[in-house]
Amino acid sequence: MNQKKTPKKRPRSLLIVILIIAAAIVGIFVQTMLTLPKVETLDYYIPSESTTLFSSDSNPMARFHKEENRRVVQMSSISPYIKKAVISIEDERFYSHNGVDFQGILRAAGKNLLCGRIVEGGSTITQQLARNLFLTRQKSIVRKFAEIIIALQIEHRFTKQEILEYYLNQIYFGHNAYGIESASDLYFDKHAKDLTLAEASMLAGIIEGPELFSPYKNMKLAKGRQKLVLAKMVDLGLTSLTEAQNAFQEILPIYPENLRKFGNMAPYFVDYILQLLTEKYGEEMVNKGGLRVYTTLDPNMQIAAEEAVKRFAEGEGPKYNFSQASLIAIDPRSGHIKAMVGGVDFVKSQFNRAVQAKRQPGSSFKPFIYAAAIEKGISPGTVIEDKPISFKVYRNKWNPRGSWSPKNFDKKFHGNVTLQTALEKSLNIPAIQLLQDIGVSAAISIAQRMGITSRLEPALSLALGASEVTLYEMTSAFGVFANNGVRFEPVAITKIVDRNGNVIFQHEARGKRVLSDNVAAVMDEMMEGVILRGTGVAGNIGRPAAAKTGTSQDFRDAWFVGFTPHLVCGVWVGNDNNAHMKGVAEVAVCPRLWREFMSKAMGVYPAVDFQKPQGLVAVKICLSSGLLPNSSCPKDKIVSAKYFEKDIPIAECYIHPTEKDAVEEKEDEPEGSSDEQLKETEGIPTDGIN
Repeated sequence: MNQKKTPKKRPRSLLIVILIIAAAIVGIFVQTMLTLPKVETLDYYIPSESTTLFSSDSNPMARFHKEENRRVVQMSSISPYIKKAVISIEDERFYSHNGVDFQGILRAAGKNLLCGRIVEGGSTITQQLARNLFLTRQKSIVRKFAEIIIALQIEHRFTKQEILEYYLNQIYFGHNAYGIESASDLYFDKHAKDLTLAEASMLAGIIEGPELFSPYKNMKLAKGRQKLVLAKMVDLGLTSLTEAQNAFQEILPIYPENLRKFGNMAPYFVDYILQLLTEKYGEEMVNKGGLRVYTTLDPNMQIAAEEAVKRFAEGEGPKYNFSQASLIAIDPRSGHIKAMVGGVDFVKSQFNRAVQAKRQPGSSFKPFIYAAAIEKGISPGTVIEDKPISFKVYRNKWNPRGSWSPKNFDKKFHGNVTLQTALEKSLNIPAIQLLQDIGVSAAISIAQRMGITSRLEPALSLALGASEVTLYEMTSAFGVFANNGVRFEPVAITKIVDRNGNVIFQHEARGKRVLSDNVAAVMDEMMEGVILRGTGVAGNIGRPAAAKTGTSQDFRDAWFVGFTPHLVCGVWVGNDNNAHMKGVAEVAVCPRLWREFMSKAMGVYPAVDFQKPQGLVAVKICLSSGLLPNSSCPKDKIVSAKYFEKDIPIAECYIHPTEKDAVEEKEDEPEGSSDEQLKETEGIPTDGIN
């Protein structure tokens, strides 16, 4: 019986499977080659680099970046220790392979098989660079294949030194530090070129697991990795055993405060700079462009400002019922912002009360009114009566709303006072009368010339600081008084350098005269009296200084803006919700807060007098009449007042007659003309009149 032979199908099936696999591999290869990025772009590659802010002493104080905090450095600015350490632990055959270390791949594969899991990778430095620059971190055969091809292309196009430089500037070291320069600064507070063997070996060990081996998180694991790196360096002949042992035993200084350093100092000022830069250059350039921004901030003044604000807010805020405070200090000779505190706690509230908050300045606005009066030739010794006054208030001229009867802060009226005294004591009625005399437009004009940009309501209530302004405006404007009538616009940035070292912005200070130097000198002298004798005595810093206090309606805001020839500083305290404060924070808190800051800030400056006003003459007058006193004028009515020559009184007081005047008046009186007869002649009854 013949048996039918079965055809041999197995070899043919196997061949088909092999062809399918081969076709798939070819397909993957073709697809990969078609979608691979061009390594030529590395010629033009500009890594994302953080923008760095520098304080006025050229020390870094903050960085702007998105995902990557990086500073790029050239190979010549990198310690040779870190180059050797990284190569020994990450790619010991870096200088002998062509981008792919097949020996390393086989060794890693064998080790992984023995362990039953991936414990070692076979990627070279070039492959890591290819992955970081061009590919995702998703694990797949296609990605690995692409990584190998790109690595080979990179090796073909670039030198080993170029590849290593790219790698050291690109690699991640944990805590958002990218590149060896940022890592050196973060962990050891130094530049990459200054790294020692001990420091370099620890940083090289971090690369394997930045979040795991960070010395800030686990020093024991970090030291373990350091020991491994040093051992590899000894095996490869990159360092001696003795050097390695000494490096491992070296106690490395660690700076955990660096985790918060950049962005922690002067956060309100830094945020203010960020807004300026973003408006000028755009978010992409600011966060990735590697700009070097040189600012005006004085670190010592900033520390003093932050400490003063915090201490008073925490220590006296509950007593006087205020929860917020702000401070800004400016050099009036240049406009440089030296310190800025926009609130008590930036983490809780990023709203900058020094720059953004518009509040009623209260009596701190009065110097603009007095300056306008001085500019019109009115003398500081001019006598004005502090008495009850009322004004009709209208919605419009056909629809009267009622009357306005302003009062002084102490609810009292003080009779005749000089303008000097009225300013020192911050009296409201004389300021309103003065504003009425000179015209509201004159006061608005001088305030705007000096730097007030917010809208000012053209009303007599301007004398009481009813129009809202910012502390930034007020402080800058008072700088005109401090700088002999010359205004400098506030400036926070002096220079900007791009990543290639080109200066792309250079501030040029240009002052503009907005007051005559003598008007400024007169105001300086008048405002010195506020600190020496007036409402600001608690702000006395023991050297020539001038200031003005201010409280808004219902105690919602308290201000103190003062200055020396070197520095002008404004202080505000209050509540974001406009809640009333308790007590008199205007004179109880703000002057002392100002004094605490200024006493520290002025330590670097010599005591300097203000420019003396010209044309003022000191004269004794009787307040009752505003004229020269006579022998009968009460001593408590005789004061010293200063006048411009044209205003010096020449007549004697007529309110307090002398004995001689009484005799002469008696002789001149017509016979039978008594007060009673005169009243009867006028038809006025005398009964019951005292």
